[in-house]
Amino acid sequence: MSLEAASVEHERAVPCLVPRTNRRTLRRTLVWAGIAALLGSAALVLTGHWRMALLGCLGIALGAVNSWQAARSVARFSDGGAFRKARFTASVFGRLGVITVIALGCAITVRPDGLAVFMGLAVFQLLTIMSASLPLVKEIRQQ
Repeated sequence: MSLEAASVEHERAVPCLVPRTNRRTLRRTLVWAGIAALLGSAALVLTGHWRMALLGCLGIALGAVNSWQAARSVARFSDGGAFRKARFTASVFGRLGVITVIALGCAITVRPDGLAVFMGLAVFQLLTIMSASLPLVKEIRQQ
């Protein structure tokens, strides 16, 4: 068995465990993002911008997939297994590249409503930052 085949077998054998705190943060962010998507979509549909609502939800979904994949990549990289730094970097750039191509494609082809994809991505990132900062705020208040 070659070295590459052995590393692939190792990756399959070792489960990717995302720390509990990260799972909680991601779950909380997904709930908040779902609520934001529903409220934003309702407001946009009521004002006649259904395409913008749909594309904003696409942006939120892209942000959610990116966060989930990022958590898995970090867990794989930090476990010290066969997941190398170059592969980690390639996965980050690949993920961000695909998201950028999708967002730019929507922004260019469905003007001006396509810009809602970027707004959805921005909303998701803002919610992620807020969700990740909650445990820190709680810890500071306890001191």
